Amino acid sequence: MIALGLTLLFPLVGILLLGCIGHWRCAGGVNLVISIITFAAALFLAITIFEHGPILSAGKLFYIDAFNVYLIVLNAFVGMTTAVFSGPYMAHELKIGRVDDGRMRLYYSMYQGFLFTMLIALSTNNLGVLWVSIEGATLATVLLVSLYRTRESIEAGWKYFIICGVGISQALFGTILVYFAAAKTIPGKNEGLLWTVLQEHASQMDSGVMALAFVFLLVGYGTKVGLVPLHNWLPDAHSEGPTPMSAILSGLLLNIALYAIVRFKMLVDPALGNHLAGNLMMGFGMLSFSVAGLLLHRQTDVKRMFSYSSIEHMGLMTFAFGIGGPLATFGALLHMIVHSLTKSAIFITVGHAAHIAGTQAIGQIRGLIRTQPFVGWGFLIGTCAIAGFPPFGVFTSEFLLFTATIKSYPWLVPPLLIGLAIAFAGLFRNLQPMVFGEPPPGQQPVTANMWPVLLHLALVIWLGISIPTVLADWLNQATIMIIGKGVL
Repeated sequence: MIALGLTLLFPLVGILLLGCIGHWRCAGGVNLVISIITFAAALFLAITIFEHGPILSAGKLFYIDAFNVYLIVLNAFVGMTTAVFSGPYMAHELKIGRVDDGRMRLYYSMYQGFLFTMLIALSTNNLGVLWVSIEGATLATVLLVSLYRTRESIEAGWKYFIICGVGISQALFGTILVYFAAAKTIPGKNEGLLWTVLQEHASQMDSGVMALAFVFLLVGYGTKVGLVPLHNWLPDAHSEGPTPMSAILSGLLLNIALYAIVRFKMLVDPALGNHLAGNLMMGFGMLSFSVAGLLLHRQTDVKRMFSYSSIEHMGLMTFAFGIGGPLATFGALLHMIVHSLTKSAIFITVGHAAHIAGTQAIGQIRGLIRTQPFVGWGFLIGTCAIAGFPPFGVFTSEFLLFTATIKSYPWLVPPLLIGLAIAFAGLFRNLQPMVFGEPPPGQQPVTANMWPVLLHLALVIWLGISIPTVLADWLNQATIMIIGKGVL
């Protein structure tokens, strides 16, 4: 458990250290170094799990298996690459006066705080600690969303706090109901919230209580996923907060909330003995996917537009986990990876584009490929990737989802195809002028670090052409854990 301890220790140290020195010029570099060490520790943890199997800590507080360890590595990796972009970006924000020294300290400490709470959520074996850590991530994000202290950012932070606070309270009630059902079955009441113990007794728990619990859990954690109609906080949070926060919010936090839902589904399915939980997830997923695709056409802010794209893709993942077959589950796990990598890359290019144009308004961002070709091409390729063009990994994961849908629910294929076409049109109706349009007078290049974008998009292309055997085995093990059988 040394690797897990290091993975959690360094972000915790980072909170305290950057809270003191976050206003210094070296803060961006310190944030990056801490993120690199965290990623190295997470990678070491993953290798350990892959070679020796799941690990349960001595006090049973932490449990690492194939399902959560790959998300731990993904979290640490995106946190590290976003930190590369974050330093120069926030230095520019300080230079133009959008933040001061105090807010820089807050930003960097909460950046590590955000990563720390998400890593705790992924690694804990206790469903109560899972709830607390996701709420902790909410509080860290509220401070980041409202960082600029404008009227709009404070309103977005308040909306995020209220909506997600109400949602997370529903998840708390659902967790209490799970404990209530477990108390009747599990001899040791102190173990009634331990995932490993609950999994062993899931089939013996009261089906009525577990069904009611899952409804509250889906609504509660579904608020954090951004499922329609619980999504209203997400576009505002993206548009008003710092762009690095958007990259890790869209690429990481939404995955964590969906991870929590899937963990609970793994307990509810044996208790109910039917597909109720899957049907609910399919319904919410399809609704989110369809509504988000339509709302893409109404956006005038580039960050809001891509936030609706995130809602669309989280809806697809929720739908895939709801189907529940080996192919759909494998595809959903792969989609978690490729969506996180692609969307964080897109938000990095969006941040640079907003600096070039001096605004986030779609109508005023023009001619990126002429003003700064690297940013323009990154924006174009990233958008093609998230739209599901081959050979990108998003195409592969969506192809797996469509194949599973044809096999299990062929009547749902037309709505999925129509939804993809609508979302595609919503993205590309704005893409052409932003990339290829005539640059406005005075638009100048900015200092842009595109290495994270190149790395992310290269990985997404690689996963679209050929999934490495190690990763395929990894995802197959997670699929077996979730539904009892794999695809390989």
